[in-house]
Amino acid sequence: MGSESAMSDEQMTDAELASSGASAMSDAEQGSAEPGDAEAGGAEAPAAGIPDHIDVARALEAILMVVDEPQSVVGLASAVGRPVKAVRAAIAELVADYDGAAGGPRRGFELREVGGGWRIYVRSELDAVVRDFVHTQNPSKLSQAALETLAVIAYKQPISRGAIASIRAVNVDSVVRTLLGRGLITEAFTDSETGAIHYETTDLLLVQLGINSLDELPKISPLLDDGSEGFDDVR
Repeated sequence: MGSESAMSDEQMTDAELASSGASAMSDAEQGSAEPGDAEAGGAEAPAAGIPDHIDVARALEAILMVVDEPQSVVGLASAVGRPVKAVRAAIAELVADYDGAAGGPRRGFELREVGGGWRIYVRSELDAVVRDFVHTQNPSKLSQAALETLAVIAYKQPISRGAIASIRAVNVDSVVRTLLGRGLITEAFTDSETGAIHYETTDLLLVQLGINSLDELPKISPLLDDGSEGFDDVR
């Protein structure tokens, strides 16, 4: 780190990151893979679900607005209590709606299939607009939970959300969403077998920390009670 005694709201000192990393990593090597959603073609969803007067497409839209991971068609069918075929048709309707295919406006977001599931994303041509808003209009300080989660990702990347949650022993959905929104982490890849998204840090984190590479992050091992056994390779 530099010699400055104070940093901007989103910057963190080496000590903060190291302390967060030590706390988060003390559970050590508990990463787990997220189970995938195997899709069985044509399988009927359970009878329980949304009331008959609620439109399937609108119900799916509401669900997809709040999820952090791509959702399989079978999982969505189970959530709304409708046949897979009906859910597929509703998804196609939403895709066309967001794309303006029916003569309506083309939305700033899209419904995209990724890793065998569906999720709403900002359109790629608007990424810069969203990034500028997050960086200039929403500069609030990161919480301790966000710092700890960011430390886990920095030291263990690429890593899935399930593995992060296993290490921290808490739900990390909202924290991961915050870090994504701040541009400090990004989606590295989606596991083709499990559908789990793996995350990694961005160059913005290096800028905020004032370092040139992740190799300059403080070592975890000296901060643990007994760091001599297998933590040096973590970084």
